[in-house]
Amino acid sequence: MLKFFARGLDQPQIQDPNTVDRLYRKKRLALMLSITFGYAFYYTCRLGLSIVKKPLIDAGIFTPIDLGVIGSATFYGYAAGKLINGFLTDHTNIKRFLPFGLLVSALINIVMGLSPYLWLWVVLWGLNGWFQGFGAPASIVGLSNWFSNNERGRYYGIWNASHSIGETLTFVLVAALVSAFSWRAGFIAPGLCCLAVSTVLFFTLQDRPETMGLPPVSVWRKDGVPPEQNTAHGSGSIGKLQLSILKMPAIWAVGAASACMYVSRYAINSWGVLYLQEAKGYSLLEAGSIMGVNTVAGIFGCVVFGFVSDKFFNARRPPVNVLYGALEVISLIVIFTAAQHQTWLLTAAFALYGFTLSGLMASLGGLFAVDIAPKRIAGAAMGFVGVFSYLGAALQERVSGHLINKNLTMIEGVRHYDFTQAIYFWIAASVLSLIISASLWRVKPVD
Repeated sequence: MLKFFARGLDQPQIQDPNTVDRLYRKKRLALMLSITFGYAFYYTCRLGLSIVKKPLIDAGIFTPIDLGVIGSATFYGYAAGKLINGFLTDHTNIKRFLPFGLLVSALINIVMGLSPYLWLWVVLWGLNGWFQGFGAPASIVGLSNWFSNNERGRYYGIWNASHSIGETLTFVLVAALVSAFSWRAGFIAPGLCCLAVSTVLFFTLQDRPETMGLPPVSVWRKDGVPPEQNTAHGSGSIGKLQLSILKMPAIWAVGAASACMYVSRYAINSWGVLYLQEAKGYSLLEAGSIMGVNTVAGIFGCVVFGFVSDKFFNARRPPVNVLYGALEVISLIVIFTAAQHQTWLLTAAFALYGFTLSGLMASLGGLFAVDIAPKRIAGAAMGFVGVFSYLGAALQERVSGHLINKNLTMIEGVRHYDFTQAIYFWIAASVLSLIISASLWRVKPVD
């Protein structure tokens, strides 16, 4: 297995500049399409539980507390997986590493769609989190290998749209399948689809440019950055360099801000459909459609974030972090205070939330850490911040499940939900993330 995932060997460099240009343009396009849409499909095998919560509760299969335990299992698994796999990815061939994670995740989803047993689901959903942790670090390593420093923000923003694309596919298409068939479709359909996607990715992804006889991207781009900053080579041990991020206070602060931001992110992702159904009176399909607007807006939010921070702030992320963070808090307040039948206001608030959250996720969830860490350890920086992010998501799942279940009442056989305490928890986390982000105002990228 170690040999299967190992990086390819460098090949003699191609001397014809026209051939180099042609291959670079072709392979960069293929890489961007592969990691963007490939990682989008990762999400369809991660968010199925969010769609089927109400059917599972109504059928008496699981309680909100059970679902909180199951949901937190995947985030604990993902936190560990993103850290360890992030460190491993700096040493691996992403052409094999990324598709393998999706393949195993697809198989786990299919099994879950067939066997609704609590502890089996806890174990499987935890394992699913681990293998989901193959996707993001491998994508970021691919970006660092094929795109140079002065263009990374823009292309990272494009890749980050994969989160919103995947969420849209889940909240709209998977919700439609669950409405038409049963909760089982929320796992089996994405699983079967991702089996096919993982196969396609194996043929479309590429290892490092040097394994194809191409020069490092900084040399090809002539961007003035030393080649060793954009490759896996250069002086020094990668392992020792990876450990150096533990001595960077700014990385720890980025992780803390991301953890708080992920509380609100997965509060909406995990409980938003149930909230819209029970607190606002929408059907599953209507709730999924509103959530779909949120995720479509996110596609634009992350692209705009990358462009604005690169173009107008010289690749500095903190000013845009603060702007996006303030608007995200406002959008959450509107979402939770809008009257029951104010659909247009609610939809607009969800759109603003998706736009701003996606930009924050791009920056605090990885881009900012990659900016301020040595470029040869992009996977480790992404994985380190990912631990914070998904521990925050796991904490959210357990606390939210407890608060929602605690305030759930049965009146004449009908369940009545009170989300008030959970909402306070979600908004407070966003405010804290904004405060920590503002404290990083003076932090600049590594040249």
